[in-house]
Amino acid sequence: MVKIAAVCLHGEDWRRGARFWAEALGYAPHPEAEDVLVPPDGDGPLLAVYGDATHLDLSTSGPEEQQAEIARLESIGAERVADWPYPKGADFVVMRDPVGNLFCILDHD
Repeated sequence: MVKIAAVCLHGEDWRRGARFWAEALGYAPHPEAEDVLVPPDGDGPLLAVYGDATHLDLSTSGPEEQQAEIARLESIGAERVADWPYPKGADFVVMRDPVGNLFCILDHD
């Protein structure tokens, strides 16, 4: 079963957004990505602020579980976004829920 790995917020000025949300929630910048914030106790989803659409990142334990979860979610009404411009070596699949909200299925936790 997938779990929420990160909530990704749209933000053209991600630095300003990240500063706000870090202070609002008591989160700290991730050591490897300053546009990603980590909860203070390390428990709970990350919060990312960057220029693309607001969406959820859902994690799986690896490529096989990722494919199984994609199939399960498609069976309950989700669909893959066919024309997404994936970067080379992407470890995620972009999907849309039945009412149009985007989310990503990651092949890792």
